[in-house]
Amino acid sequence: MEVTRKTLFASETLQIGLFHARPVSDACSDIERQTSNAMVLPVRGVFSKHDAPGRCVIGTPSHAVFFAADAPYRIGYPGAIGDHALVLRFGETLGADHLDRRGSSEPLASHGLLPPHAMMLRNLLWARLQRTNADELGSEALGLDLLSMSLSCLRAGGSPPRRSALARRRRAVERVKEAVALAPADRWNVAKLAKVAHLSPFHLCHVFRQMVGTSIYDYVLHERLAHSLDAVLDGCDDLTAVALDAGFASHSHFTARFRRFFGCTPTSLRHIGAAKHPAKLRKITTARRRPLA
Repeated sequence: MEVTRKTLFASETLQIGLFHARPVSDACSDIERQTSNAMVLPVRGVFSKHDAPGRCVIGTPSHAVFFAADAPYRIGYPGAIGDHALVLRFGETLGADHLDRRGSSEPLASHGLLPPHAMMLRNLLWARLQRTNADELGSEALGLDLLSMSLSCLRAGGSPPRRSALARRRRAVERVKEAVALAPADRWNVAKLAKVAHLSPFHLCHVFRQMVGTSIYDYVLHERLAHSLDAVLDGCDDLTAVALDAGFASHSHFTARFRRFFGCTPTSLRHIGAAKHPAKLRKITTARRRPLA
């Protein structure tokens, strides 16, 4: 497997890096450990994190995945498609500042579903840091904003108690998330996803909303829009091609969903991505999430 790691920004409090994996199979890696806390934010692709026997979570462009310092894990790449990810590394002091501010002793969930404004900030920061003229103060401020949002979504996600029935439900939900991540543009329906989960359609809808916090329909749209962000900001393809590749019926349908979800049009986001001043980028974090339906 070919792996690329590159540090894009480093300060005393935060390190922001790029991770790119090109696997030759979907087999899991050997046991690994991180030397510091790390928040992994996939920009494209998919990976699986296995941190205990029979337990794994799926990382996609819709998610933040937390790696605690010194905790063992193994990584796999479903479909052997690999991934590109932004990695935020932070120490215990910074972590405590963020994790304890609510006075909660509840442990972090291992992963969470990112809100729209965090997804946009992730991709905008990714694009910004790959420019040679990015200023350090703006990059650090944006990175800390993104880390705070990511930690908040892990708190909001909370893990249910470890009982066998709930463990089976988690595995069923992760199978659905993996299937959608590998082919977000497919013509999914509840019956097809229920077969993937090995649950009845009714039971899947109930379990999925209970454990993920959103409906299956909204989740598939969430994934399609998350996967479209990289292509929108890349600017190489026309937006009709981006819309069709993401699984939308037309440019207008894609634009309407994008604007409802992210609070701006794809064209506007391209203009924001080209902005050099960090204040213009941070405006996007004030967008409110609106229902997709």
